[in-house]
Amino acid sequence: MSSSPEKSGFRFEKWAPLILLGAAFAIYIGIVIATGQSQYLSLDNLIAILGRSIALGITAIGQTFVILVASIDLSVASLISASSVLASVVMDGAPSMIIPAIIAALAIGVLVGLINGLIITSLMVNPLIATLGTSLIIQGCLSAFVSNFAGSVPEEFQIFAYGEFLGVPAALIFLVLLALAAWWMLRFTKLGSDIYAVGGNEEAARFAGIKTKRVIVWAHVICSVCATIAGLYLASRLRSGAPWIGADGVYDLESIAVVVIGGTVLAGGRGGILGTMAGMMIFSLIDSIFNIAGVDSFAKQVMRGIIIIAAVAFYALRSKRIVA
Repeated sequence: MSSSPEKSGFRFEKWAPLILLGAAFAIYIGIVIATGQSQYLSLDNLIAILGRSIALGITAIGQTFVILVASIDLSVASLISASSVLASVVMDGAPSMIIPAIIAALAIGVLVGLINGLIITSLMVNPLIATLGTSLIIQGCLSAFVSNFAGSVPEEFQIFAYGEFLGVPAALIFLVLLALAAWWMLRFTKLGSDIYAVGGNEEAARFAGIKTKRVIVWAHVICSVCATIAGLYLASRLRSGAPWIGADGVYDLESIAVVVIGGTVLAGGRGGILGTMAGMMIFSLIDSIFNIAGVDSFAKQVMRGIIIIAAVAFYALRSKRIVA
């Protein structure tokens, strides 16, 4: 049975994301100096860089849980769109409806997570197919009723996206607190240790008395709830919900990429939240490097794909050397 790498001694996987993050930051500084745009080195700009990836970071935290149990979730993008629309429609500009809207969105997240988890564990459907199917159902239902912006978000709820505390965006503080809570859960709770055990070897975990199906369902519920929180954030940022907010693979595929770049293994059982946060920052820096260097959007996509493949290959080769 596998154990959390964060609880053991030195492991390459634990430090590799920080090494990659340091390399990305060094390249960022080099590009800024080479282009003579020193304003990009200011603290405000560095905070702004992280701020642009808040929704992705929130989604990636949830994705970490399902990948740690050797599962995956492709429904997060559609769920982000659905939760943003639902919350915006329920609020409809009324401050008194903020709490009911949040509860409704979170309830949808729990429901979708339960459905995903039960389809995977009870019907034995491959997670990729199960969550893709759920995503298509959600997106189809959403598109049938909403074609553009729907509802409106009151100013009081826009504090989530635009509020600040001591000059730091409130949403960024929320992301840090959410990451710390997720890290604590994985490191210090029974559910966290069970998640690592199931991801490391599901059969061995079952023989050890762990209710593996329940653990997988819980992981998917947490992932879906994180996706709905990301949807609430985007609704706050855009001041309304829309069925295309989570589209184009930005939040499903990229959240998986962030988790993997952060050192969490797709086979499950190894990785963690700290690595995911490092992966999110790497992604943010890469985007900023491309923007400063003037790389066009098509070349940017190609280069990001190359970087993702190179990072995963780097982990795989290094892990083989360690085993050898």
